[in-house]
Amino acid sequence: MGGLLQEVQKVYTPQREFPELKVGNTVRVYYKIVEGEKERVQPFEGVVIRIRGSGLDKTFTVRKESYGVGIERTFPYYSPNIEKIELVKYGKVRRARLYFLRKYKGKEALSKIREIKPWELKKK
Repeated sequence: MGGLLQEVQKVYTPQREFPELKVGNTVRVYYKIVEGEKERVQPFEGVVIRIRGSGLDKTFTVRKESYGVGIERTFPYYSPNIEKIELVKYGKVRRARLYFLRKYKGKEALSKIREIKPWELKKK
């Protein structure tokens, strides 16, 4: 039964070119927002703290801090409302879920994630 479900999901999965997301990366997600008859694109920049699911059910959670308040937003990976995803910084962490960042504020939270330069990625 699982094989049949995967085949159906493969047919309906849109072919989109997004960068490979990893937990710890800082990303900027451009998300379409509809307000009445108007439509606009709003960027949401933060750290990826969770990736769950696979296939059409894949989602990722991005956390940012705005005016001292932590904001987390979960995006469906294959949502038609996502205009594009930009990788801002690469981060190296040793956890699959970064829920511990909720305890920290501002730069203190970002200091827990070791930044990797793009040229260091190509060596590995």
